Amino acid sequence: MTRFCLCFALAAASLGATGCATRSALERAPAVSAAPHAAAPETLEIPLDIPFVLTDKNNLVVEAALDDGATLRLMLHTAASDVSLTEAAVRALPALRFADAAEIESWGGPSDARYSPGHRLRLGGLVREKVTVWEVKDSGDGTDGKFGLDAFGDRVVVVDFDRGRLRVYDALPAEAADYVALTVERTNGDWYVEAGCVIGETTYPHRFLLHSGYSGGVLLDDAFAAEIGAKDALPVVKDTFLTDSFGNKIAVRNTVLPALTLGGARLSNVPAGFFPGNLGNQRISVIGGEAIKRFDLIFDLRHDRIYAKPRAATAKGL
Repeated sequence: MTRFCLCFALAAASLGATGCATRSALERAPAVSAAPHAAAPETLEIPLDIPFVLTDKNNLVVEAALDDGATLRLMLHTAASDVSLTEAAVRALPALRFADAAEIESWGGPSDARYSPGHRLRLGGLVREKVTVWEVKDSGDGTDGKFGLDAFGDRVVVVDFDRGRLRVYDALPAEAADYVALTVERTNGDWYVEAGCVIGETTYPHRFLLHSGYSGGVLLDDAFAAEIGAKDALPVVKDTFLTDSFGNKIAVRNTVLPALTLGGARLSNVPAGFFPGNLGNQRISVIGGEAIKRFDLIFDLRHDRIYAKPRAATAKGL
């Protein structure tokens, strides 16, 4: 059995804080470039428009097809790569064959997962070849699995929540001039952004993994939660459990963060959580779907940049 790490749910502690911030949090997007680039392995007509549905669990769901077969509902997961399918979805695809298994790190710990290389993924008009498919226990509610941003190669992806569309370009579109560049780190394929947690009169800047697979607002890592005094400063709403893609459960204390700053915007009363036990085990903080959906986003995959624009509902404090 092959052994290596791949993030399907929450990035593991082994994915440490490396890399460097690339752009100021208030820097405007650069002008549109029409420079050509090398051909990518997928078949694509630019610009491409892919519809998605935002579920009541904050999952961004796209209709897809594997090997030109039956339609699948896949969740876009900004903290994952390749394609993963649930055990139930795999059972419905008898032609799918698995070559080997690997040890995978998720937020509940290591698990073994089967994988199958060499598949074709179709997302609307986009076709990606030589895709590896992984088998996991669970995915977002009502989905057959998930896919990562690597499906779009090195292009530019606009996530337009108001219109329910992913728009794919070869270069930054003109609308990027209305967005703000976030401070971004790209580490092992994961996207980290700088945000601020506001408690009282103090704003605590911190690095967060952008994690569309987590439906809540923010999750605070152990050291940061201790630093800002989350246990005493934030009200306890309830204690729950999170379940990762492999069925592992971890206790979470739910609370409300008075405010979160990101990309020049300030979000009020953001659902938040931290881990009440195993101090030191959780080393990565997360911004999840409840906060992500407050912004339209542009991912420049070639240059490792993210641009954000608060949606109209965000400006109204919703």
